[in-house]
Amino acid sequence: MNRVLFCADGSAYSRVCGEYVVWLCRRTQAHIDALYLTDIRQFEIPLVADLSGSLGVQPYQDVVTQLQEMERQKSSVIEESTLKIFADAGMADEVAYHHRTGLLVDCLSDFESNVDIVVLGKRGENADFASEHLGSTMERVVRASQKPCLVTSRSFRVIKKLVLAYDGGQSCRRAVQFLVDSNAFRDLQLHIVSAIEGDKRGRAENRLREAEKMLTECGYHPTCALLEGAVEESMRLYVEKQDIDLLVMGAYGHSRIRYLLIGSTTTAMIRGCRIPVLCFR
Repeated sequence: MNRVLFCADGSAYSRVCGEYVVWLCRRTQAHIDALYLTDIRQFEIPLVADLSGSLGVQPYQDVVTQLQEMERQKSSVIEESTLKIFADAGMADEVAYHHRTGLLVDCLSDFESNVDIVVLGKRGENADFASEHLGSTMERVVRASQKPCLVTSRSFRVIKKLVLAYDGGQSCRRAVQFLVDSNAFRDLQLHIVSAIEGDKRGRAENRLREAEKMLTECGYHPTCALLEGAVEESMRLYVEKQDIDLLVMGAYGHSRIRYLLIGSTTTAMIRGCRIPVLCFR
């Protein structure tokens, strides 16, 4: 792992996200690209559009100018606070700060070719006003990114135990390969779980043995378990019972139609688990 993309927005989740980036980079000696995006949509809100009709063109332009100046000051504060996270950790020379205007999902292509992992918070600046909802930007980024995405939680805890949710799919195979190739988690306690669906115990056992073999051969000593019941609930209970610090899983592997009809296992796990989730598309 050579470079980490840290998505900053100045929120409480973003500060915790920075702590996880510090933890990760200390273990891998990776460099950091810290990215803050000015969301262009804030200058296109209905309130501003209405002001243009009621106040006239010149007052409208003045309002937009004031909003832009506020955003400039905000971005300056976020840059200062972001760089302080890494300066306090003794990593001031390892971070490059970037400020862009646009949407995060649209800027990914500018950075993904040079980074190995994307790290972002589960929620953003409005977390306190919508505590039961995930950040819409987070889901779009995880769906769009070609790199692993570490979605961090509200509070930091040192990662000592991780669990891999393995279903044999392509995204899960990417997760296994990442664990094989990376030195970030090699000395940590690894659990591998596979869910039993209906009467498919034999298939679940085969999947579990497959993942166990690949990871044992590269030096891991995994603890394996078969889970029964609904995937989301059984996984959540396992994470709590085993005091897991990080969940590793494939992300958004089903079609948009299925997502609209019955929801997403990925979204349910990120929302329900109070630990970081490392997602692979």
